[in-house]
Parts: sequence; C-alpha cells; structure tokens
Amino acid sequence: MVDSNKIERYDFNDLLALMEQLRGEGGCPWDREQTHQSIRRNFIEEVYEACEAIDNEDNTHLCEELGDVLLQVVFHAHIAQSDGAFDMTDVTDGICRKLILRHPHIFGEVSVSGSAEVLDNWEEIKRREKQQETYTQAMDEVAKSLPALIYAEKMQKRARKAGFDWDDVSGALDKVREETDELASAIKGEGNAEEELGDLLFAAVNVARFLEVDPEEALRKAARKFHRRFARVEEMAGDALKGMSLAEMDKLWDKAKLI
Repeated sequence: MVDSNKIERYDFNDLLALMEQLRGEGGCPWDREQTHQSIRRNFIEEVYEACEAIDNEDNTHLCEELGDVLLQVVFHAHIAQSDGAFDMTDVTDGICRKLILRHPHIFGEVSVSGSAEVLDNWEEIKRREKQQETYTQAMDEVAKSLPALIYAEKMQKRARKAGFDWDDVSGALDKVREETDELASAIKGEGNAEEELGDLLFAAVNVARFLEVDPEEALRKAARKFHRRFARVEEMAGDALKGMSLAEMDKLWDKAKLI
C-alpha cells in the first residue's frame, strides 16, 4: 500500500502499487468495475490530449498528459492481470524484446547507412515476425480503428511496396478529378454518393502521400483555418450574422481572408 504522507516523489513502481490499491479489495468501486472496453475511449482521448500538448509545444501540459496516458497503460495491464491474461511485466518484457530484435544495427551485427534503412529493416523484421507472406497480409495488420485518413495512407503505402502505385503525383491528381466527376454523377442519382465520396477522399490521400504531406494534419490545419476565418466573419457581422444571406457572408469571408 502506498503511504502518501511519506513519499516526496513517486516513481513507476508507486503507480503500479496505487493501481493495485485502487482495484484491490476495499478499493475504489469505479476502478474495480472497469473493463478494457469501458475505458477504451478514455485511452484514445488521453493520447489525443497528449498530441495537442505536443502541437502547442506546452511541456507542462505534455508532462501531465503523458502521465494520463501512462495511467491508461497501467490500468489496462492491471485489468488483464486480474483476468489472468498478462501483467505489466509481460508488457515491458515484450516491448524491450521487440526493440532489441528490431534494432539489429545496435544489438546485432547489421550495418545501416541512415534512418531510411533503419525503417526498411524494421518493416522487414516485422513482416518476418508476423509471418506475413503476402502484401494483403501486411494490409490486414493495419489497425482498422485508426483515423480514416491515416488508415487510408497506410493502405496505400502497403500497396506501393508491391509496385501498385502511380509513377508521380500527376496520376494521383488525375484520379482526384475522375472521382470528383463520379461523385457529381452520383449526386444526380447515377451511383452511390457515399461510396464515391469515399473514393474521392481516398484519392486525395494519395495526393498527400506523393507530396509527403500528412493528410490528417493537413485537414486539421484547414479546419482550424476555417474556424479562425469564421470567427472574423462573426466578429465583423456581430448580431446581424444570423439574418445575413450567403452572398453577404461571402463578402465578409473574403475580407476575413485578407486579415
């Protein structure tokens, strides 16, 4: 049991002990009731909050959010331990072994010329570990719970390894135009609009990949830009905004773009 009156600076072992206390006999009812499924969303949210701290270059906030992420890791490990599946030592043992295995240029006799070769070796070792004999099997390993833009990008990168890709960005841009036309036709009733919109977004991710632009980050920046400009429009319009026509709002939007 952790004695909070005697510890000046807590370490990882203290966190493990606290989790044991919270989920043990006589511990917190809420903590004891949780399952992997019930706190799954918490895990996702904490990771995103840590990412926001990184984006804001806020080290104080990042330190706090990394602690929240670490709590989620320990929480899931303790739930697994209670179920007899694995424990925290299994988690740390597994990741240490993976790091050693996938860094043969550090822990073995392999030589590398730079970061690109390190990544190539990592993927090849991973493929052998998971006994992936086909490119489709490599695609199957991509987490389907990833944000859609990231998931699409990873699918495309797996296909590229098989040579299934455009020669350059012009082919990807042509595909965007083609998918835009097909979406326009679907909107008129000549096809499935949802499917065609998905194809258009997938094609846009292809363009981002050729430009070496993170599609998730590009869309996030575009959304933030929209937020800033809309705020300027509302500030200029004041209480009159709600009664304005779209044409009137567009005029303010054009002014907002210049600010």
